[in-house]
Amino acid sequence: MDFESAVRKYRSMNRPGGDAAAVYSIGAVAKMVGVPAQTLRAWEDRYGQIVPVRSPGGQRLYSRDHVEQLRFVREHLESGLQPADAHRLLAERRHQSVPPGDRPTATVPRGTGPSDGPLVILLAERDPYAAEFTDYFLRTEGYTVRIVLDAAEAGRILDTDPPDLAVIDLMISGGAGLALCRTTRERGSVPILAVSAVATGDAALDSGADAFLQKPVDPLQFVSTVRDLLGTSAYLLARGLQR
Repeated sequence: MDFESAVRKYRSMNRPGGDAAAVYSIGAVAKMVGVPAQTLRAWEDRYGQIVPVRSPGGQRLYSRDHVEQLRFVREHLESGLQPADAHRLLAERRHQSVPPGDRPTATVPRGTGPSDGPLVILLAERDPYAAEFTDYFLRTEGYTVRIVLDAAEAGRILDTDPPDLAVIDLMISGGAGLALCRTTRERGSVPILAVSAVATGDAALDSGADAFLQKPVDPLQFVSTVRDLLGTSAYLLARGLQR
């Protein structure tokens, strides 16, 4: 898909929906829904209602539908139900083909979230054309974007002036992206979205990425994933799932 075609596709899409691809790590989902990762694993084993996809390497990968289902369970726990009862209600709704909750029609201000001002995204990309392509969609959403085409420079920025989120091409600087993910995770809690033209999702998650998308990325899925990781998606904010 060329740039102009992608722009036309993006403009015609209904935001903030996105698709149901499984891209989020269990750590990212634990933050998004406010439920510890060990509890998510226990629910999966005990009740078998919210079962993430397993990657070839055995990593748990969650979709937005999974997040919505977990939110449904959490809301019922907060209302006083026991986990078994909340999961039973979820099973009944799924059997009736009723979604746990309708997605909101309202949107939040683009590029804004719980904090004031535009959010900053560091785009560590090896390909200038791909960087221009991605920069367009992020700026359209109101984010401030810093483009870096070198892993060492990206590392310096992450160390001295951390962004709100880092998008890291794993092939940057001849394949230094995995190491950049590891050092970024060691430095702090900056969310990491790893992207690559090759299927290296397991390696990305093992290196600390919160989510992985394989290139060429779908514009809507990319923006939806960014917004979810930042906690600025209307889909999540309307359910109280800010980071």
